[in-house]
Amino acid sequence: MIKLYDTGAYLLNGTEVFPDTEEGRHALQERGIRTGRQEAEKGTLAYGILQAHNTSGDAENLKIRFDKMTSHDITFVGIIQTARASGLTEFPVPYVLTNCHNSLCAVGGTINEDDHMFGLSCAKKYGGVYVPPHQAVIHQYARECLAECGAMILGSDSHTRYGALGTMAIGEGGGELAKQLLKKTYDVKRPKVILVYMTGSPAKGVGPQDVALAIIGATFKNGYVKNCVMEFAGPGVAGLSSDFRIGVDVMTTETTCLSSIWTTDEETRKWYETHYRPEAYKEMTPADVAYYDGVVEVDLSGVKPMIALPFHPSNVFTIEELSSNLEDILHETEVQGRKQLTGDVEFKLTDKIRDGRLYVEQGIIAGCAGGGFENICDAADILKGHYIGNDEFTLDVYPASVPIMMELVENGRAATLLKTGAILKTAFCGPCFGAGDTPANGALSIRHSTRNFPNREGSKIQNGQIASVALMDARSIAATAVNRGYLTPATELDVEYTGPTYHFDRSIYENRVYDGYGKAKPETELHFGPNIKDWPAMPALADNLLLKVASVITDPVTTTDELIPSGETSSFRSNPIGLAEFTLSRKDPEYVGRAKAFQALEKARENGEHPCHVYPDIRNVMSVIREKFPETNHENTGFGTTIYAVKPGDGSAREQAASCQKVLGGWANVAKEYATKRYRSNLINWGMLPFLMEEDFAFDNDDYIFIPDILNAVKEKREEIKAYVVNKDMHCLTFRLGDLTDDERTIIEKGCLINYYKG
Repeated sequence: MIKLYDTGAYLLNGTEVFPDTEEGRHALQERGIRTGRQEAEKGTLAYGILQAHNTSGDAENLKIRFDKMTSHDITFVGIIQTARASGLTEFPVPYVLTNCHNSLCAVGGTINEDDHMFGLSCAKKYGGVYVPPHQAVIHQYARECLAECGAMILGSDSHTRYGALGTMAIGEGGGELAKQLLKKTYDVKRPKVILVYMTGSPAKGVGPQDVALAIIGATFKNGYVKNCVMEFAGPGVAGLSSDFRIGVDVMTTETTCLSSIWTTDEETRKWYETHYRPEAYKEMTPADVAYYDGVVEVDLSGVKPMIALPFHPSNVFTIEELSSNLEDILHETEVQGRKQLTGDVEFKLTDKIRDGRLYVEQGIIAGCAGGGFENICDAADILKGHYIGNDEFTLDVYPASVPIMMELVENGRAATLLKTGAILKTAFCGPCFGAGDTPANGALSIRHSTRNFPNREGSKIQNGQIASVALMDARSIAATAVNRGYLTPATELDVEYTGPTYHFDRSIYENRVYDGYGKAKPETELHFGPNIKDWPAMPALADNLLLKVASVITDPVTTTDELIPSGETSSFRSNPIGLAEFTLSRKDPEYVGRAKAFQALEKARENGEHPCHVYPDIRNVMSVIREKFPETNHENTGFGTTIYAVKPGDGSAREQAASCQKVLGGWANVAKEYATKRYRSNLINWGMLPFLMEEDFAFDNDDYIFIPDILNAVKEKREEIKAYVVNKDMHCLTFRLGDLTDDERTIIEKGCLINYYKG
């Protein structure tokens, strides 16, 4: 089904793969191919697109300018506030502000709709595009109206992926979008490119989520595509519809790759013609000889219906395998899940076994992954003539845009679904991040959405509530609904899939979306609600740094959801200080108190006071430090906190996972490695030191880490930085910062991106 190559490989004429081995190179030479690796690397689609957008003149160290950008209502307020504080006057590229996350204007009173009105006023003032709530989820609107072959799009959502439409898209934290708004660049070393070579055809009943989960299961844990570009090609691509390709593509984020791109063909042309944008299409194929740094070989005909059990999209099994070993697999999932959870909560799945089968209480087909036209039509075909029953099981379907909903109404599939007892809902991302359809305590939900991290279904572990999500394809969710909640792969049902033609009604957006690109109105007054707050002032990096460890996380991977929870907390995303109160609240509820207590030292120092007056314990710590570094004092030493985590930052692009730490006085993270580039970039843009540490050391909360001469270490690009655990006999550690651009070093020196632009 999935095979990973141990070496790089050459792709010949887009159809044949030759491993970069002596045997493979010899076979190429016998075919008369003399192209060397260095030249063949330039033959990938990714190389050509990246270089076309690179402004550095250096093919290895890229400075990218994007063609378009997009954000949703959890992120655009903070991004625009950052850019405003740094001198924003007009959006320099088309910038789409969608309102698909904080769409439910209930929790917190007026604050969600206040954010929406702020977005509309910004679109008018700076010349942007504003998509009102419930019109479209961010990525569906981008597919329908922004994507174009050969373009690059930057989004402040991690699932910014439009590679199936020939667009290289990257999801990043808000700081990177603020840079683009200020006409700066996205700086990155040329990424490796991994070929996803597809052969065969999917079996009847197998959908895009099945293929995606199979790929994620094969690549996430071993980091095979981490921070790489996944390039999809091979004879199997041609047999896939655009909707199917999109469904696979959007889930590439869960492999931790940087971006994705696919070959384009007549199927892609048809997509653009259907959406009245034929000019956006061009044929894109790799060069006759292209070199890839690795290969993920996917035999589509071997893919079976899949399920990703809690609490990660990589925890995958075939439904057949799960059903055959139900108790053992569920028990092991319970064991692993309990290690990840904190608090007094019982996580059980084995109680879902009824008469030897897995019973689930909820099914959801939603968002940028599940809410596509073909997914819903196929689900309707499966459900036609059946009923979901009147017991615990429920089924909700969220079309990804109003145009999709409109077509489902006009072609009758909406009626088909409603007759079964399913509920049709508006375009909303809530089921993907814990702000909609929260099931009962102890329940299991199967969802065609993007993630199944803890609390992504809306439960609150800190309140003793626990539900969980398993990811599946819409077709198998529908098959399970036919059997009223008993897990069923779609391949077990004999269904005639009708495959109706999609008709896109562009008048829906023409009549409702505000398009102000190129028509900025500087005189417009911005609409500020009482919850929209400016970023607090942040200090510059001092000569020395004393860090207090405020949280120690020893899990193999830490998600951004654990660093700053999703769900109802998103209502505070326009209030940096208010949101910071939720930092690590579900992972380490004591973190905020520890961080704020130590932050008082730095605030006292900035006000010219002696830190000992507000934190007497620091006197002994400073005395120990001065025995080895006598020039150290509170005037040349900054005070802040750090967290230690083995591998932080998997998941969302949300910058708040870093900015909330900084708002509470955070100055660094210490880690073995960072799960994603975007989280590390978020730390840097908020002036935090992304320390790496090879040595094993048992940190404890309230350890003190002294880093002498840190300011010069950053400026002078020292590869090794000595740090001392003060309260443990001045134990010396070696930290590294990894690759940093000159601009990134200056951002850290200044204390954050806002300070950097202020000069």
